[in-house]
Amino acid sequence: MTKVLMKGNEALGEAAIRANCLNYFAYPITPQTEIAEYMVRRLPEVGGHFVQAESELGAVNMVLGAAAVGERVFTSSSSPGVALMSETLSYLAGSQLPAVLINIVRGGPGLGGILPAQSDYFMATKGGGHGDFRMLVLAPSGVQEAADLVMDAFDLADKYRNPVMIIGDGMIGQMMEPVEFRDYKLPDNIDRSYANSGAVDREPTIIRSLFLDPLQLENNNLELRDKYRLMEKNEIRFEEYAVTEKMDVLVVSYGMMARVCKTAIDELNHEGHQIGLLRPISLFPFPAAAVNKAAGHARKVISVEMSTGQMVEDVRLAVKGRRKVEFFGRTGGIVPTPAEVKEQLLKLIK
Repeated sequence: MTKVLMKGNEALGEAAIRANCLNYFAYPITPQTEIAEYMVRRLPEVGGHFVQAESELGAVNMVLGAAAVGERVFTSSSSPGVALMSETLSYLAGSQLPAVLINIVRGGPGLGGILPAQSDYFMATKGGGHGDFRMLVLAPSGVQEAADLVMDAFDLADKYRNPVMIIGDGMIGQMMEPVEFRDYKLPDNIDRSYANSGAVDREPTIIRSLFLDPLQLENNNLELRDKYRLMEKNEIRFEEYAVTEKMDVLVVSYGMMARVCKTAIDELNHEGHQIGLLRPISLFPFPAAAVNKAAGHARKVISVEMSTGQMVEDVRLAVKGRRKVEFFGRTGGIVPTPAEVKEQLLKLIK
């Protein structure tokens, strides 16, 4: 394997191709348009298919169609575009169809701005559409991890027959870092029996999320609920950084913001303080038990985000009142500096 210097958006597209996904439907929106620009060149080289839809609504419904015939498929967008896709994301989950969605987050609400943010946490983890459904949500903190998680996302989508979201702020999409694409092998146990592939010698397959009988609908919801519980049991991912048995402060942060926090933590620990970081990689399922355990070793807990405060609610639920959970964040596309984070941590230490 050889490292290649790539922009994050391009690495995301290449990782999808290497995960044997040759179907991509999307509509351009900053700051993720380079994914489409990359795929329109690369997919023809590998026999793939890309359609630029007339809107995000068209794109995500093309995704549903491709998933329904058993194809690996993905789309990408940014915040308001993902909001437009939310209805069909619910249809995908309700129909138990696998697909991958990449969300390169920009500031909001509304059209907001094109600079990075983490203000889609609620939309990603608390539904992102109507009804009782969840998506697996994975949050990388760099280009290499983003490429790795894209490959994992396709396998997880197939494993659970459910949409999976990769969520990263605008920096992830626009920055350039060295990437090493691992050798990928398609799992040999993927079940495609649900797919509409032509009923020549069998009964037709009906893929649906409409159940007019309330008992059938309830059974479908309970089946989905059990699947989400399996995700919570098996798919929790997180990183601990400088976490010890005795800390002044535990920082909980994810994505690129966690990298900023690491710089501040390194400086403070070098000065004799004891600061640790727990970085959720899976936002759903959220690593609540790990946060709770680490919080028990710290005098103070703080959630640091590029929002006005969203993940902090899950941190507080995870801590279960053992510690007061503070919050620090910037919004509007402003990325807190290590110096700003350090200043906030020093206030807690005192």
